[in-house]
Amino acid sequence: MSRETLMAVSARLFAKGGFDATSMRDIARDAGMLAGSMYYHFPSKNDLIAAVYEEGVAEISAAVDAAVAAAPAADSWARLEAACVAHLQSLLSDSAHAAVMTADLSRLDPRLRRRLVTLRDGYERRFVELVAALPLPAAVDRTLWRLQLLGALNWTPTWYRPGRKSPAAIGRAVVESLK
Repeated sequence: MSRETLMAVSARLFAKGGFDATSMRDIARDAGMLAGSMYYHFPSKNDLIAAVYEEGVAEISAAVDAAVAAAPAADSWARLEAACVAHLQSLLSDSAHAAVMTADLSRLDPRLRRRLVTLRDGYERRFVELVAALPLPAAVDRTLWRLQLLGALNWTPTWYRPGRKSPAAIGRAVVESLK
């Protein structure tokens, strides 16, 4: 059993049932291995969660960075829209790693939570920069504006139904509604 396969199984189970509800035994069963064998790859469940979360951050970061790089540099709204579309396409794809990024971290062990929040904050710095470049009225609280935007995007997997509006259409509509 490879580390990558173990992480893929873990990501799928974490995305489906949450971190708390997924045990190492559940992961081992679905991976077709003994629970003790998992510790060869990861010293603890927290280390496994962190690795899966980090991979999710890397996936979605790469997608957003590529989309922003392809957008017109002088058009701050187009760059934000490209980031939002890429963010949603990653979240709404079959990638469990990206879906893990929107998990509720509040009930995790405080040390693990800080570790994951640091990863999440690193990703969200992209949006801090994108929002800072927007021509918003001076009275707008850019932090709240950004958090509202990310909240709307991250909630999408709870109501999204394939075959209706595309992730790209949703991303464009969310940005348009905030202009």
